[in-house]
Amino acid sequence: MLARPKLVVGLGNPGKEYAGTRHNIGFDVVDRLAMKLDCSLRKRLRFAAEVGDAGGVTLVKPQTFMNRSGAAVAGLVHWLKLTPSDVLVIVDDADLPLGQLRLRQSGGSGGHNGLRSIIETLGSEEFARLRVGIGRCEPVGADITNHVLGKFAAGERAAAREAIEEAVKAVEGCLKEGLTVAMNQFNRKKGDVT
Repeated sequence: MLARPKLVVGLGNPGKEYAGTRHNIGFDVVDRLAMKLDCSLRKRLRFAAEVGDAGGVTLVKPQTFMNRSGAAVAGLVHWLKLTPSDVLVIVDDADLPLGQLRLRQSGGSGGHNGLRSIIETLGSEEFARLRVGIGRCEPVGADITNHVLGKFAAGERAAAREAIEEAVKAVEGCLKEGLTVAMNQFNRKKGDVT
């Protein structure tokens, strides 16, 4: 069984103009998780992040822009004397259908600038990541900037809320049962029979 994470990081962009966008679903998951764990996130200028202690696990929302998320993560890993394998990063994924989750022990950036920044600053790909599907814009291969920085359409909002709740359950599964058990439970395609 793989270890339980000690640092849970939700990626997003700071500022009101980015609140509720597809790219900020990592922030949304950490906010919801903090509520469930009765944990307050406070700005820590030293780490350029909002940080909260949830009884043995540290919740983090970097307050740099997405492509510089690694600075906050690396600073906290060093300060808390952790290793990359103690980290779980929650990110949006435009290559997954809205609401589908993909939990992995390690891997590359998959073209995600936030993950790329963390890999570069930690000098390692050996951290867990939970990708939350936000759906792909059409046509495939088009510039997705407006898509990921846009808000969920009215018809997508219920599915987005459900995705956030499922992602919170996946993180809780990692914290309680470990990554292997959570991967077996949550790495299903929408509509798979359990």
